[in-house]
Amino acid sequence: MPGKDITINGPDGAFMAYENGDGPALIVIQEIFGVNQVMRDLVDGYADQGFRAICPDLFWRIEPGVTITDKTKAEWDKAFDLFGKFDPDLGVKDIAATLDYARRVGTGKVGAVGYCLGGLLAYLTACRTDADACVGFYGVNIQERLDEADDIHKPLMLHMAGEDGFVPKAAQKQIVDGLDSNGHVTIHSYPGRDHAFAREGGEHFDAADADLANTRTRAFLQQHLT
Repeated sequence: MPGKDITINGPDGAFMAYENGDGPALIVIQEIFGVNQVMRDLVDGYADQGFRAICPDLFWRIEPGVTITDKTKAEWDKAFDLFGKFDPDLGVKDIAATLDYARRVGTGKVGAVGYCLGGLLAYLTACRTDADACVGFYGVNIQERLDEADDIHKPLMLHMAGEDGFVPKAAQKQIVDGLDSNGHVTIHSYPGRDHAFAREGGEHFDAADADLANTRTRAFLQQHLT
């Protein structure tokens, strides 16, 4: 079934989200390209798996309705400009508002899954909200937020690209070492893979490891949300 654009009323104002499906709710957290076709396809895919998937527009304070791609330099430049202006702390507030909405309309537990920028935000969602389970794909700058790791009390799965151009190996080691003692956290590393290896059609897409990460994510979410 087709998805639809909805309005979430957050503490700082109203913003758009793309929603599809029924069942336990899953917040799908955007990359730096906005709620574009890639994110909408992910929402539709999670809906097919039995979730009420919801992708909020987290750039709304800067520019509502961003839907760019990773195909041109101009779009990359815009994406990095938006990323530079974006406040992750405000983004988590909007995710929390989306979680509140999801608990009202869903059929039980609520989780989150994020990609790139959304991978960091999935980690922060695990730290700061009552989400029942979170998944982060190749999150950027998690190593700068490890002081919040003790606040993770629900399951969190992280997928890390071994050769991530945005997360150097030293940062990856910091993340692994910083989260190792938290029994709620599972980290999977994908040797040889670069950032966004699961973005279908992207420059670094790897079908085999994307399938592996997606299979692990599906099993994890089914276990903890259904």
